[in-house]
Amino acid sequence: MKEPLVLAFDMGTQSVRALLINSKGEILCKAQKIFEPPYYSAQPGWAEQKPSVYWDSLAETSRELRERAQSLWNDVIAVSCATIRDTCVCLDENNEPVRDAIVWLDDRVADTGALPPLSAPVRAVLKLARLSALVDMQRQKSHCNWIAVNQPKIWQKTKTFAMISTWLNCKFTGNLADSYAGMIGHLPYDNRIRAWMKPNDMRKMVFAVDDSQLCPLVAPGTVLGEISAEASEKTGIPRGLPLVATGSDKGCETLGVSCLSEEKAAVSFGTTATVQVSTTRYFEPTPNMPAYTALVPGYYNPEIQIYRGYWLLSWFKKEFAAKESVQAESLGVSAEKLLDERLKEIKPGCDGLILQPYFTPAPAMLHAKGVAVGFSDCHTRIHLYRAIIEGLNFALMQGLDTLQTRGKLKVTKLFVAGGGSKSDEVCRITASQFGLPVYRTQTYEACGVGEALTAFVAKGIFSSYEEGLRQMVQVKDEFLPDKTCSQIYRELYERVFLKLFNKLSPLYQEIDEIIRR
Repeated sequence: MKEPLVLAFDMGTQSVRALLINSKGEILCKAQKIFEPPYYSAQPGWAEQKPSVYWDSLAETSRELRERAQSLWNDVIAVSCATIRDTCVCLDENNEPVRDAIVWLDDRVADTGALPPLSAPVRAVLKLARLSALVDMQRQKSHCNWIAVNQPKIWQKTKTFAMISTWLNCKFTGNLADSYAGMIGHLPYDNRIRAWMKPNDMRKMVFAVDDSQLCPLVAPGTVLGEISAEASEKTGIPRGLPLVATGSDKGCETLGVSCLSEEKAAVSFGTTATVQVSTTRYFEPTPNMPAYTALVPGYYNPEIQIYRGYWLLSWFKKEFAAKESVQAESLGVSAEKLLDERLKEIKPGCDGLILQPYFTPAPAMLHAKGVAVGFSDCHTRIHLYRAIIEGLNFALMQGLDTLQTRGKLKVTKLFVAGGGSKSDEVCRITASQFGLPVYRTQTYEACGVGEALTAFVAKGIFSSYEEGLRQMVQVKDEFLPDKTCSQIYRELYERVFLKLFNKLSPLYQEIDEIIRR
């Protein structure tokens, strides 16, 4: 063995990546498989995927990586797998799916009238606490409830209701268990105590799930089991290697960019855009929205999420950038690279064009829509491209302001990750919008680094997470804000963007009512 390596799988919404990572945080070899399509919609607003797509694609990337890595394959000491959040599966007594996975983007709602009614005392308590609307919304949005109401025969066959990560762990090892840091979604999980909700917890009434339908939970860094003979044959991973529990993809990213103190914030430019901090103090980022359980013992990850993040740039490329796509193919570069160069043509503030990026509404903004305001005859499609980036950042700025206010903390540095962070121009725009220095680490594959760090700590290569961060995460690039641009952005943010949602919210509700009819 030349040096110990971790084989880390990063299961995203649009693709899965397999990475070989050493204890210096270097990506020595990589393979990727894009999902075509990332999900399918049997009805408008639905998003589902066949579980086999995730497992078969993971196995394909693993075999491809083995071919590329050759002798490095023998240096792997552990395997880890981080996945997208809130993507659920129904498993039978053999731990096999009885229906396709419902992906986190899915927007279906359950008919709460068909669920067991809440008792009169419970309804009275909720009304007194002004939580009736929130509980009704959560009951509607919980996919287990929709399945129980609309597919009762499938629900009867469901021995375990789990996240996609739980099922993949079982496919690797034969053991049905998961990390408590991966329990992010519509499940009766208590983030504060890092365990399933207790029997007397009133919040359990939201979910149709019985305690017997929940899998065992373990701490990150726990060995979930060994790679089975069946999994070894399919993936090419040596039989007997340990599978180490990690956490969600965003949690791994936050650790992978070294955000383990309150003055740092992790900004993720992925399919979902997020701003997340690490703290030992539990506080809700928004009322009745939990702070997620972090990978590092004793820490939490309060987060604000923009559901359609850098997916919006993929949407723009598909709908408006055929010219750049053709040019990029002939030049042997990505369309994003050509579009990034054109960003420099547009002044900060996009000549008055401001985009509200809520193409998929969050639970706290149930009726929100994507909106662009300020169009005039000077605007081009490149203005719209930059407005998408600026609009996402405005929404993330609002999220960071919320985290700082509710957590009584002060963030002074931003660390970026995700595919969008590869762009220098995006990082420069971000620094000026937030008015804070932006740091980019040695790789945008921060999720994989966070996974590998956890596995190295579990295997005793590092004595602590802090030691692991010192060895595995290095700042590669620094982007400082332009003061003049920052002033323009601050005025647009405070005087326009922050007012948009409240002013337009009644119209959003009118749209929903008309369309539903």
